[in-house]
Amino acid sequence: MMKRFLVTILSVAIAANLVACGCGAVNNNAEPEQDAIVEEDPTMNQPAAAPEDTPAEMPTPSVDTEATVEGETGNVVDGDTVGTVLAEEFHILKVENAAITAQEMADAILANPMIQFPGATMEVEEGLLAGFGNAEITGFSKGVTFAPMVGSIPFVGYVFELEDGADVDAFMQLLRDNADPRWNICVEAEETVVESADNMVFFLMCPAQFEAAE
Repeated sequence: MMKRFLVTILSVAIAANLVACGCGAVNNNAEPEQDAIVEEDPTMNQPAAAPEDTPAEMPTPSVDTEATVEGETGNVVDGDTVGTVLAEEFHILKVENAAITAQEMADAILANPMIQFPGATMEVEEGLLAGFGNAEITGFSKGVTFAPMVGSIPFVGYVFELEDGADVDAFMQLLRDNADPRWNICVEAEETVVESADNMVFFLMCPAQFEAAE
C-alpha cells in the first residue's frame, strides 16, 4: 500500500515538473507587466516610405561566380579565374616551346605564382584516374597529373600527350563527359577547363579563386 502511494506521489511530481518546464512558473499574485500587452499599430506592417529625394534602392542581382572554359579558344566566362590563368599559361608555354613534354608542362604550371599550395606531379597511365569516377581514360601516349599535397583543396590537373594523328577533339570530349567536380568528397571544384595545343591536352578542375593568404 505504501509503495503504491509513493509511486502515485512520484508520478504527480514528474507531471508537475514537466508542466513547469514547458510553460514556466505562474505567479497568481504578480501584477501583469506593462510589456505583456501590445496594442496592434495599424502602421506596423506597412512598408516604410522611401525619402522623397532619394530613390528606393533596387535589389542587387546575384552573380554566378562559377566559370567554365572549354575547347581550344580559351573563352573566358567570368574574368581571370584560376582555370583561365593556368589555361593561358599552358598555351604560352606551348608556343614558346613546341617540343615541351607533359612532365615539363605540369612542372611549369605548378610554378605559376597563382598556385598557393605545395604541389606534386606524377606520371599516369591509361585507366582509372582521379576526377573521372569509374570511367577509364584511354587514348593518350603519356600523361602527368599535378595536384596539391593537401587533399582538402578541390584541384586536380592533367597534361596529356596524344599520338600524332590522334583524334584530339574526341579525347577532349571524353574528359568533359566523365569529369566529376565532386570527386573530392569534402569539397567541389568550381571550374572545369579543357584546352589543347597540337597533340597536347590540358585538363583542370579547380576553385575559381584561391582564398587570400592571411
